[in-house]
Amino acid sequence: MSRPLVVIVSPALADANNGNWRTAQRWAELIAPRYAARITREWPDTPAPSDTLMLALHARRSASSIAAWAAAHPGCGLAVVLTGTDLYQDIARDPAAQRSLELAQRLVVLQECGADALPPAHRDKTRVIFQSTAQWPPLPKSSATLDAVMVGHLRAVKAPQTLFDAARRLGGRADIRITHIGDAAAEPELAAQARATQQDCPGYRWLGALPHDATLQAIRAAHLLVHTSSMEGGAHVIMEAVRCGTPVLASRVPGNVGMLGADYEGYFPAGDGAALARQLAACRQGQQEDPAGGLLAHLRAQCALRAPLFDPEHERAGLLSLLQELESDR
Repeated sequence: MSRPLVVIVSPALADANNGNWRTAQRWAELIAPRYAARITREWPDTPAPSDTLMLALHARRSASSIAAWAAAHPGCGLAVVLTGTDLYQDIARDPAAQRSLELAQRLVVLQECGADALPPAHRDKTRVIFQSTAQWPPLPKSSATLDAVMVGHLRAVKAPQTLFDAARRLGGRADIRITHIGDAAAEPELAAQARATQQDCPGYRWLGALPHDATLQAIRAAHLLVHTSSMEGGAHVIMEAVRCGTPVLASRVPGNVGMLGADYEGYFPAGDGAALARQLAACRQGQQEDPAGGLLAHLRAQCALRAPLFDPEHERAGLLSLLQELESDR
């Protein structure tokens, strides 16, 4: 018997090599051998008549493909995967995104607070599927310094100014070092701010964009990952840090809380550089006074409890359950 064919609609394909493409590619691999899968930017296309089920990434950006599927397969076979911009921006004001919610038989959010952003009428058909990554052992770390890394392109939504402010507040401390990885091509004014911070604060370094392998090495070598975003749907870099044994200091926004848990103690108010600086200083103090039981060690233990959520087998089970639900509705 031939396998059902799942079409994954992604606004970005291999040439972009961004989070959408990597999610689509990973999902195609995870659902095999039970399902065949193909990835396309727009639907319908030439192979469309063979498709059995659709997973569409983005309610707004894939809205035309979602509408076309609903017209061809009314009331069956469609799951829409919601990103941060969908949840915390587009569905409140964009009619096409709102229509995508209506048309889908299932909605998917990538962290456990995602459903809270949806209209109550849509929550029963919403499923949480955490993304996944491989587990890597941490790399050796110095006890002479606290080394933090932030990974994220310099864009307003990532709130890098919060990191710049924290770095300036810690500028006189040689024992706290901050490495910042990310491209600034989209917003060059933020690159100017990063360079100015680097010039004024010896403990801060901006490296620009790095290949993924080098970025992962930096996360594994750091004591902490810093994540300052003002809006997230479920940050891949948080998952990578947790799976590397590197705890996280994160802005308290729903997308981060949905990844790390409501009781996690490594949050700071979004946009509050002073609070981030205090958290970094507290981690350093604990590292010096009680390496086995200070704040840094406590955050590491909390992250270790979340790590199984981001295991590939956990993601595979969620995807297969979702697809089985869609099949049973047909």
